[in-house]
Amino acid sequence: MAKKQSGSSQHEQPIRKSAESIWSKPLTKRQKTVLDNVAKRQARGDDTQIDYSDIPALSDKQLAQFKRAPKKLVAVRLDADVFDWIRKFGTGYSTRINSVLRVVMSQQR
Repeated sequence: MAKKQSGSSQHEQPIRKSAESIWSKPLTKRQKTVLDNVAKRQARGDDTQIDYSDIPALSDKQLAQFKRAPKKLVAVRLDADVFDWIRKFGTGYSTRINSVLRVVMSQQR
């Protein structure tokens, strides 16, 4: 036999909140105090309260992966349409040229 629901037990309606209402809600005094303390510690460079114990140390091989290859300054003659195309993506076009050449180089290996 099915369980009979009590008349006083009503299903609750889900609470609907928009992201805007959550982010626009003012902070409490306690939240402001905590954020101010964190900001002050960061400004001082104080990281004594950060627990690094669960982060394994990196090996020399892993650290070497983060080093950039030394760069050489060279002059390159490009066709005007190639140069215009690479510059239309914005600043950093020489880095972009390097990235394109690196992809082609890695495909040749």
